[in-house]
Amino acid sequence: MKICILDALTLGKDITVDPIRACGELVVYDLTANEQVEERIEDVEVIITNKVILNEENLKNAKQLKLIALTATGYNNIDIDYARKAGIGVVNVAGYSTKSVAQHTFAMLFYLLEHLRVYDDYVKSKHYTESETFAFIAWPFHELADKTIGIIGMGAIGKEVAKIADAFGAQVIYYSTSGSNNSSCYKRVDLDTLLSTSDIVSIHAPLNDATRGLISYKELIQMKKEAILLNLGRGSIVDEADLARALNENKIAAAGVDVLEKEPIDKDNPLFTVEDKTKLLITPHIGWASVEARKTLIAEIVKNIEAYYRNEIRNRIV
Repeated sequence: MKICILDALTLGKDITVDPIRACGELVVYDLTANEQVEERIEDVEVIITNKVILNEENLKNAKQLKLIALTATGYNNIDIDYARKAGIGVVNVAGYSTKSVAQHTFAMLFYLLEHLRVYDDYVKSKHYTESETFAFIAWPFHELADKTIGIIGMGAIGKEVAKIADAFGAQVIYYSTSGSNNSSCYKRVDLDTLLSTSDIVSIHAPLNDATRGLISYKELIQMKKEAILLNLGRGSIVDEADLARALNENKIAAAGVDVLEKEPIDKDNPLFTVEDKTKLLITPHIGWASVEARKTLIAEIVKNIEAYYRNEIRNRIV
């Protein structure tokens, strides 16, 4: 069969896609613009993509197409209704990045919680050479033990974050955005309670009608002034202008975001207006992208293609 990857660059240049070659003739494109899609997929049986938009307009002439294999969990870039009507299978990969995102959550948290940026700058600027004491404690920080971590979205990643928080002796509460996720190990609360009682609020929910704009200024001012907000779910869950305002007004202590409403970030994104840069950590959507997670992702793509052609149900969406 003929297979093409439309946006291999989103997987990183350090990861090989060679395992996929065992499934058929593979053509690899680093990136594919919207106007290039139709030509590149016209004679392929399997499309592999992360973010390329595939809809009726560019799929209708792909007469050989049997399967769209996503290198992601989300599939909002695929016209599922048309794929179903055209008999095109769609498969995703879930769970490959759970540990990676959980790890990045705590990397961001500790960076903010322990003021690591300013302490590092203090030493490297050579100000520490003039210190009167061996320990220069200018920016106090606290332990996680006995603090409350409120998790928004208790799916696989939320549960992994909760487990790690447990190990630090933190108390975990959670809010289920779907209303269907339950955990007997932790206390489920409403959103207002979570926001007002948590020392750390960590978002791990998908983007849908229930979560879009979930955290605005109204919600942010319910949080403790000493609280830290982390968003590793989807950018549009948090109103970015409202977050910048809350940080500038000292309504919350700090925020860490790995996801943004528009990616890559716009030059006029309101988060650039945050005055105290030490209060905001932004990473470019890398929480999912440990080397191990991306290798697992490639392996799962191979399994999805093989399973689909054996008529097995594996991560099938349509």
